[in-house]
Amino acid sequence: MNGNWSYQSWLNLLARPKKGEMSEFDFTLVVIIGAPRSGTNILRDVLTTIDGITTWPCDEINYIWRHGNARHPSDELPANLARTGVAQYIRHSFATLARRDKATVVVEKTCANSLRVPFVDRIIPGAKYIYIRRDGIDVAASARLRWTAGLDIPFLWRKVRYVPILDLPYYALKYLRSRIYKVFSAERRLASWGPRLEDMNIVLAKYRLIEVCAIQWQRCVEAAERAFAEMPRERVLELRYEDFVERPAEEVSRLLEFIGHDASSAAVQEAVHPVHAGSLGKGRKSLPPAEIRRLELLVGDTLRRDRHH
Repeated sequence: MNGNWSYQSWLNLLARPKKGEMSEFDFTLVVIIGAPRSGTNILRDVLTTIDGITTWPCDEINYIWRHGNARHPSDELPANLARTGVAQYIRHSFATLARRDKATVVVEKTCANSLRVPFVDRIIPGAKYIYIRRDGIDVAASARLRWTAGLDIPFLWRKVRYVPILDLPYYALKYLRSRIYKVFSAERRLASWGPRLEDMNIVLAKYRLIEVCAIQWQRCVEAAERAFAEMPRERVLELRYEDFVERPAEEVSRLLEFIGHDASSAAVQEAVHPVHAGSLGKGRKSLPPAEIRRLELLVGDTLRRDRHH
């Protein structure tokens, strides 16, 4: 092996398109952007039950998005990290999935992308975006449960299958450390969960877990909105989680029109069958009024702006 071959050299080799592979996608790529626990999962699952629309058979592909930048300290990847080898690898991953499933639309949902929309857009400049928003108090209460959740082996295995092999040792060690941390943590929480902020260690040291969750929501929302403000409006469709669960068929029909994908009314009704409004306000109801007031003081400006968006 040539000692001059660097990690990036291997990345470029692995990402090299196959002979005859198109440089431009021959399918529509739709990226769902939203903070964790904002309805991104159910939205993706509903859309991908419709014929011709596919996604990865796992929760998220953050490992693919971070390939070539795995050791970057946060999920806030600046656009200049979308180097040629990185972009080729990610684009090739999408093209392979679409070809395998014979799909005309690929839907992708990774919550950490909320923090790095310009990076994502540099890699896939023709993508369409669906931006879903949810009440930040409900989000924070729901996210806290995930920070303290037990180990789910089937869920983990589905994600591990899509870790780039060169990055596997790094993530395995990182995951093990996080699980060990949970055993000794006073809050019985993981060392890290969800989109990792640039100053995550400072935030974790300064704030209680429910407040950390609110700050994560706030940063995701504000970063996404800054990015979308600079983007042509015809490439972004916004919806509220609350509207989606109360009028799912109407909202999904609107999304399909935005994507440019035809589906019958019967197909839409079948797709939205699992959607219900049972989680509306659930987080707020689970928190003491004093705790809600503290969160409103902490992220109140964002809550008020988002409510009147």
